[in-house]
Amino acid sequence: MPMLIQFQNKVIPVYIKSSKSSKKAIDLLVSALELKVMYGKATIKKCLESLISVEIDGSEAFLHSFNERDSLALSLY
Repeated sequence: MPMLIQFQNKVIPVYIKSSKSSKKAIDLLVSALELKVMYGKATIKKCLESLISVEIDGSEAFLHSFNERDSLALSLY
């Protein structure tokens, strides 16, 4: 079952492969996304505008967007 986060007035499902530190991973993800919205380059802002889901595997977050070309991997640490 995915966890849900509120991001840019949308509810985004977050799938976590490792459950040992899911709360910490979610906190790191939310802070990283907020920073990328403010200071990120155009490519990541384009991905965040059409974000549909996030998959966290270890210290990596895979951001999935409507257009597959806009999907990105983001390091949480």
